[in-house]
This record gives sequence, structure tokens and C-alpha cells, in this order.
Amino acid sequence: MSWSNAEFAGLVPESLERTEDGYWRIRTPPSPAELSEYYARRYYQEARGSYEHSYGADELRHIRGKIALRWSLATDGQAGSGHLLDVGCGEGFVLAHGAEAGWSVRGIDFSDAGLRGQNPQLLHSLVTGDLFACLDREIAQGTGYDVVWLQNVLEHVIDPVALLRQLRALTRPGGRLVLTVPNDFSRLQHIALTSGRIDRSFWIAPPDHLSYFSADSLRRVTARTGWTCRNLLADFPVDWFLFNAQANYIADPTKGKPAHHARIALENMILDEDRTKVVTFFESLAALGMGRDLTVILEPS
Repeated sequence: MSWSNAEFAGLVPESLERTEDGYWRIRTPPSPAELSEYYARRYYQEARGSYEHSYGADELRHIRGKIALRWSLATDGQAGSGHLLDVGCGEGFVLAHGAEAGWSVRGIDFSDAGLRGQNPQLLHSLVTGDLFACLDREIAQGTGYDVVWLQNVLEHVIDPVALLRQLRALTRPGGRLVLTVPNDFSRLQHIALTSGRIDRSFWIAPPDHLSYFSADSLRRVTARTGWTCRNLLADFPVDWFLFNAQANYIADPTKGKPAHHARIALENMILDEDRTKVVTFFESLAALGMGRDLTVILEPS
């Protein structure tokens, strides 16, 4: 079944508008100064979003396993060194993976709080400040990278198209962009909403998220900004739990932690399998519009 998030047109609040590329965005976003203040002073310090002050062993295994899978696709599974740029590097787990692989790594973020809390040994690799201004300086210096990483950042910025074009300018010929966004306005969410399993579009969450992408709109906006898609993968569809009244974490927020830990256990089990089979499984989920997050491996067109 072909699916586009246009089917949500009658269910979306007036605060959102649909772009020419098919993704939804906040009509009146915060100013750059307001957004910078929010991320520099609140986001990591209050453990907002998916960030925590500490992680258990299974959670760390989960984080590192997903990074390893995406890294293998970005590098074609080849050993060797290169230059990595992680934009919105957060707690620095991707930087740590790259450094352990012998790569030269550089991270950009609004704040050093996330990196200081989880991977302080890499603080020397971090540049803090406005992402767009930092990237403009990198471009002006003629810097190039073999792998650029943008994990759960695109949905947070005021101008996703401008960011994708900046990253295109920083990616060397033959290089790759690893881009992860939440899978929003999906068919699964549509059915959950219209069938009464959830009573609201819970994924609409400004100022954390300003833009909302599906597989279709993600392909369209990346193609228009100069990228060719090599792989499109989903991750574990934790939203499946919404269809079980005993596990519906939106109807009953106390089910959130158990759903989170069940998702980690199941996805760790999957990630332990043969890499080719794992990639096929996650690509199939993406093709079906399932999965809480979508990841594309892109190269400059």
C-alpha cells in the first residue's frame, strides 16, 4: 500500500503546515535565539528527549549496537581511517565509536553537557555554538568529511533544507551522511489515532520537534537537497505497543518504562543476528512505514 503523510491533512492542528516536500512543520517556530537558549541551558541538563543522566548495561549495548550497524553501512564495513563530523553530537557515543575505529572525529553541539556527562574524554573534539554558524565556518575553511552524522537533529532545527545543503557542502565525494529522524505521521500512527487507541498526536512536541518526517517526505527533501539514498532503515516499532491495551504507554504513561525496556531487549536480540539479515529486516520495516525512527544512508548526488 502506498502511503503519504498527506492522509493526515484533516487531523493536523492549525499550528502545523505541510511543506512542498511533504513533511509537516510548525507554522510559527521559535527564534534562533530562543532555540539556542533552550538547548544550551535545558535539554541535556534536564534529561529531556531520549537523553538520560545514566544508562544501564542493556541500554548502552542498545545504543552502541545501533551505532555499529549504521557505521557499517556508512563505511561499507571497511576498516581504515577517515574524518567524522557528528552534528548535534549530544552525549558523544558516535564520536567514541569513530575514535575507537581510529578516525579523526569532530562534534558540534549547542552545549557540552551531554558529552561531559557520558564521554568527557572527547571534549577536546567538541565545538559548541549555533549549529548553522559552526557549519558555515567549516565550509568557509574548506573542511571535508568522509562520514557526517546527523542523529535526531533535523527535526529540531528551524530550517532543515538549509542544514541538508550545508552538510552536502561538507561531505567529500564518495562520503556518506547518516541521517536519523523520528518516523512521524506514519500509517501506523494514523490507524492508532483514527481507531481510538490514542487520543492525540503525541509526537507533535514543540519546541523539541519543529518538523515531522515520514519515509516519503524524507526521500523527497534529501533528493531535492543533493543526496542519493543508499539505504533506508527503520528501527524497532515500539508504536506497536499502542495496539495492546495492557502496553499502551500513551493511554497509560506508567507503561512507558516497561515498553522502553521491552523494546531494548527485543532490538538487542535482533542486532545480535547476522548483519545482512538485520539490515534486510529494518529495511523491510521502513518500506512498510513502521519503526519509531527512520535512518537513511546518503551520498552526494
